[in-house]
Formats: sequence, structure tokens, C-alpha cells
Amino acid sequence: MFEYIKGAVAVLKPSHVILEANSVGYFITISLNTYTQLHGHETIKLFIHQVIREDAHLLFGFATESERELFRMLISVNGIGSNTAIMMFSSLSPDEIRNAILLDNVNLLKSIKGIGVKTAQRVIIDLKDKVGKSPGTEQIVASADNTLRNEALSALLMLGFAKKPVEKELDKILAANPSQSVENVIKQALKSL
Repeated sequence: MFEYIKGAVAVLKPSHVILEANSVGYFITISLNTYTQLHGHETIKLFIHQVIREDAHLLFGFATESERELFRMLISVNGIGSNTAIMMFSSLSPDEIRNAILLDNVNLLKSIKGIGVKTAQRVIIDLKDKVGKSPGTEQIVASADNTLRNEALSALLMLGFAKKPVEKELDKILAANPSQSVENVIKQALKSL
């Protein structure tokens, strides 16, 4: 129902914000990550996800659309509700969550309060393809020079490796250390392919 709410900050706490817009105060649950981005601003714009239950109408706010999109992906996973997803954003940044999913990092996800091994595995299985296609992951690849990735990719493809596993491996290598030479990236990829 709500796309975003823009207004003056009446109250800002690590767990919620009361945003006044047109003389109406909205109680919006936020993550620690969003709190950090909003701290110090008098007027803000939050992207909203609304949950309507029998006993409550809840608003969850996010500093960016990509953060809200990842939140919506997370709550689509069986066993993860809105509060657990907010807990995930309070424990890790959206980029850390995306990287954990893309790199199959079960240990990082299960380190979050309320997430067990099975839930962490389910998150990875359910969201790996979706997160790989979402706009937020472009930052990971873009920050790791695209030319470097493309050169390494074409070299490995010419050596006869399949494209999908090579792309996956290159993303892992470049996420860990984006400022490498093409030769080092190719050598690391050859060791693990």
C-alpha cells in the first residue's frame, strides 16, 4: 500500500523511527543498518514494507529500495518472518547478506540470532538465483573491475571451462579481493575449478 514515507523525524531509536508526515506520526520498525544511515538527519525518506495481520498493521522501513527488495526476498523463505529478517539486517549489512548467499556461507548466516543451520541452508537454496539477478549484486561485480572479470572469464572459457562454474568462481575470488591482477585471478580460479 505504501511505497515510501517522507517526513520529519520525531523519534529515532535503533529499533524504530516515528516519522511525521502531514501531521500523522508513523511508527516504523527499522534495522540497525537503516538506523546508522538515518542518524543525524532531520527529514528522511523511508521505503516501506507493510504487513497486515489480524491484530496489527506493521510498517518496516528501509533507507534504500535494494535493501527493501532483499528484505522481501528473505521473508519469502519458509521460516523467516519480518522480525527475523530485520534481525538479519541488524546483524549484517545487505551486501554481507548477499555475499553470504552467493558464496554459500552457511556459518555467517547461522551466526545471526534466530537462524539455525537448516534455515541458513534454505535461505541460500531459495535465494541464490534471485540474489544473483537483483540490482544490489551489480555493486559486487562493479566494484571488482568488470574488465578484469571479463578478461579472466574469456581466458578461462578459451581453456575449455564451462561458463557458469567459471563465473561463480570469479565472483567468489573478486568478492574476496577485487584489486588483483588478471593473472592472479586466473591462477586462483584454475586451482579451484
